[in-house]
Amino acid sequence: MELDLTPKLPKKVYGGDGGSYSAWCPEELPMLKQGNIGAAKLALEKNGFAVPRYSDSSKVAYVLQGSGTAGIVLPEKEEKVIAVKQGDSIALPFGVVTWWFNNEDPELVILFLGETHKGHKAGQFTEFYLTGTNGIFTGFSTEFVGRAWDLDENTVKKLVGSQTGNGIVKLDAGFKMPQPKEENRAGFVLNCLEAPLDVDIKDGGRVVVLNTKNLPLVGEVGFGADLVRIDAHSMCSPGFSCDSALQVTYIVGGSGRVQVVGADGKRVLETHIKAGSLFIVPRFFVVSKIADADGMSWFSIVTTPDPIFTHLAGNTSVWKSLSPEVLQAAFKVAPEVEKSFRSTRTSSAIFFPPSN
Repeated sequence: MELDLTPKLPKKVYGGDGGSYSAWCPEELPMLKQGNIGAAKLALEKNGFAVPRYSDSSKVAYVLQGSGTAGIVLPEKEEKVIAVKQGDSIALPFGVVTWWFNNEDPELVILFLGETHKGHKAGQFTEFYLTGTNGIFTGFSTEFVGRAWDLDENTVKKLVGSQTGNGIVKLDAGFKMPQPKEENRAGFVLNCLEAPLDVDIKDGGRVVVLNTKNLPLVGEVGFGADLVRIDAHSMCSPGFSCDSALQVTYIVGGSGRVQVVGADGKRVLETHIKAGSLFIVPRFFVVSKIADADGMSWFSIVTTPDPIFTHLAGNTSVWKSLSPEVLQAAFKVAPEVEKSFRSTRTSSAIFFPPSN
């Protein structure tokens, strides 16, 4: 069966005046189901409130736009109220309860990427809401709710009957939500636009990697992530994950071209990608990207906590390690051709600025 790696946009699942929740569908992007990967976006308008919920999957949240407030409750821990802004990454392990609120313009938009191998549906997050018309209170009888929380029947009916929203509601202007504390961000949030760079190539590109050192909760989530930004007409060199990891990539900004080569040297994807698109690179497949004039940035998760990549160009590529005689024999070329091939691209193993 031929793989369909075509980048896709999300589809709206629900929403209203307070905002919307969209997700990528495994039926349209089959690699989600095959790789047990979920992907979704939450967009909150001013005064939009995403009610408390938990999920059947561990995730990484990345704030694409705007600013707001998040509430995070780890199992048997106190609530952490955190200010979030564009560029923030938050690791959300199993069992965490979250809520999100936007009290400003513009929209607060958050990307969620994660694994679904323990979820109810492969390639799709299942959310469990604590309140709302589809919250857990609506499923229990008034007797069960009353006995569990020691409430009289009238109070139970008020609690359940007053919940009119579905996942997202719009609060009245001026409604006072909990105030975030700066110290709560430590250990929970890493801003990828402000963090020290793991890779910085002049006129080429920059990388920030999320790992257990700069965001400890990544260890509980079980996979790594990074934010990559490349400059105008720069290239991200061909490479592959050599530890059987999938690469799930969301284009944050800009645009460019991407090519993916799979087994038997077949090009399985060649397309133009732009902001808002999501695509997945299968295990061991080789991928390379070239930015347009506006540059390009993407946020990715890799389905292993400590991914290992092999690059096929640059000063640390596998070609530099192979002996000249092996390359001459493999390519069936003269020594001068092999020498010319080996001597190129010595400055970087990851990003190549445009040639002058």
